[in-house]
Amino acid sequence: MKLAIVRQKYRPDGGAERFVSRALDALSNHRSLDVSVITRSWEGAEQANRNVIICNPRITGRVQRESAFAQAAQQHFAAFDLVQSHERIPGCHIYRAGDGVHQSWLTQRSRILNPLQRRLLWWSGFHRYVMAQEQAMYQHPSLKAVICNSQMVADEIRHYFGVPADKIHLIYNGVNTDTFTPDLRTTYRHALRQQLGVPHNAPVMLFVGSGFERKGLAGAIHAISGVPQHPHLMVVGKDKHSRRYQRLARRLGVADRVHFVGMQPDTRPYYGAADMLLLPTLYDPFPNVVLEAMASGLGVITSQQCGGKEFIQPGVNGFVCDSLDYDGLRQSVRQACETGFDGFGEQARAKVERYDLRLLSDNMLKLYEQLI
Repeated sequence: MKLAIVRQKYRPDGGAERFVSRALDALSNHRSLDVSVITRSWEGAEQANRNVIICNPRITGRVQRESAFAQAAQQHFAAFDLVQSHERIPGCHIYRAGDGVHQSWLTQRSRILNPLQRRLLWWSGFHRYVMAQEQAMYQHPSLKAVICNSQMVADEIRHYFGVPADKIHLIYNGVNTDTFTPDLRTTYRHALRQQLGVPHNAPVMLFVGSGFERKGLAGAIHAISGVPQHPHLMVVGKDKHSRRYQRLARRLGVADRVHFVGMQPDTRPYYGAADMLLLPTLYDPFPNVVLEAMASGLGVITSQQCGGKEFIQPGVNGFVCDSLDYDGLRQSVRQACETGFDGFGEQARAKVERYDLRLLSDNMLKLYEQLI
């Protein structure tokens, strides 16, 4: 079986790209599959071990970046038995909705904009193009299956596009439960805390994600302010507006407890040094970091707009709040500090142990066999 996986840009720190990489690793053991990747560019050292088709047409703007790549990729579709796209491209056989529904994202982003900004957002030629591509893809006769990584996204796709339930397949992201373990605490906790100047017994929240607005960093900074246990916050990721969030931390009087460490090629030390993941994202179908944190023995505080909430039992392995409910987020942090973190972490690990890469591979192969 010849399978093509389409992702416009591969960068090692991207959540969708990590899913692609994990899927490729899991599927590479099956000799019946001949897997290729169609992409504009591939960053990182793995390309030599992959069948990579580069489609890199010239572009002059955001819309053309999307449309030109889509057209170039479509020219290769006929050479494959199945085409699994991680981009909104009409004509693919399988679409993995890892980015969720664009209209849902715009609706959530509108909540933090003023009236003029909201109007400009919805009038944007780029966003209108993306929504039109989504509509065309879901209506295209070649589409056989939609992979959703959360029930939240599955419900949105049925609501906005009327995709039949039998075309929608809920396949949760996999996590390497041997790489991400509670033992990371023993390996990394003392050294990394000492490096960052964090007291050994201080409560430490962890935020992981690039694109701080969408990931909800403002809410995370608000959430640690005013908590009597004086929790620290480690911020792993990058954003061109990082200074805006540093100013917010200073204004709230927590700048000495917010540690911006930039993008990290290996996040394991930070899971090991933290007590809980704090990710009040504005909109996220199901971030890999939720599974990684839980596998590492961390409870999770996240938002109603995060598909990862489906793995959270409030008060048992974490808490769920609206992304803009700063008081609710603050109360969740305070309650976790008062209760103690060990119980949350043990329950979190137990929840995700079965969602390893083997389960991901098995679920993907079952789907491919159904479609051929």
